[in-house]
Amino acid sequence: MKQAVIHDDFKNQTKQLDHFIDRFEFEGEDFGNQDRNSLKLFKLNGLTLNVKSFRIPNIVNQIAYRFFRKSKAQRSFEYANKLKALHIGTPQPIAFYEFKTPFLFKKSYYISEHLDYDITYRELTTDLNYPNHEAILRAFTRFTYKLHEQNIHFLDHSPGNTLIQLNNGDYKFYLVDLNRMNFEPMDFETKIKNFSRLTIHKSMVEVMSDEYAKCSGDDYEAVFNLMWQSTEEFQEKFHRKRRLKKKLKFWK
Repeated sequence: MKQAVIHDDFKNQTKQLDHFIDRFEFEGEDFGNQDRNSLKLFKLNGLTLNVKSFRIPNIVNQIAYRFFRKSKAQRSFEYANKLKALHIGTPQPIAFYEFKTPFLFKKSYYISEHLDYDITYRELTTDLNYPNHEAILRAFTRFTYKLHEQNIHFLDHSPGNTLIQLNNGDYKFYLVDLNRMNFEPMDFETKIKNFSRLTIHKSMVEVMSDEYAKCSGDDYEAVFNLMWQSTEEFQEKFHRKRRLKKKLKFWK
């Protein structure tokens, strides 16, 4: 059973969108990392579409998504529309598709406009000498502060999930991978811990802490100490999980 929700602006393209989904395995251009979910690009009347195919979930989640929870594709579509309404950058949402049986959830797809961008936040972490590095980093921090002020808690605030257009110093930021997001007021600790997954470099944390303190009026030392502590805690947890995975693979 196939279900689709299509943005009002693209409903007259329903037949072509259906075709992209039905022929996803055989058509389209592979894009980016294909390890976890599959991404492909399709052309629609001069527009490039980004189609994300989510993996079939485990049996527990097949039941949960069928009856109790919104799918990743549905959340991505709905959150993108919310961000657009709040004037936060994200690629234009176009549609989501779901495939279900009477008792189980199977495949889902999220379609959005494919955005041209210059870099992601990740390039700032891998090249500390990138042109205008500090200016971009400060602008990114102001963008994150704006998210917090509008009660947007982006749970996947990580290096690859912010696209950046440079525009000769008029930096624009766009969020992608939207399916984990809360819209709720946040306390100081939650806001600062939202930076924990972004970088391992203390120098970058110092700059982000300084800019965030200027935006929020909070004490710089308080912001930096919590941001650096949460960064170290995240890295420790991340590497612990990697070591555990290596051990499990070895024993297999």
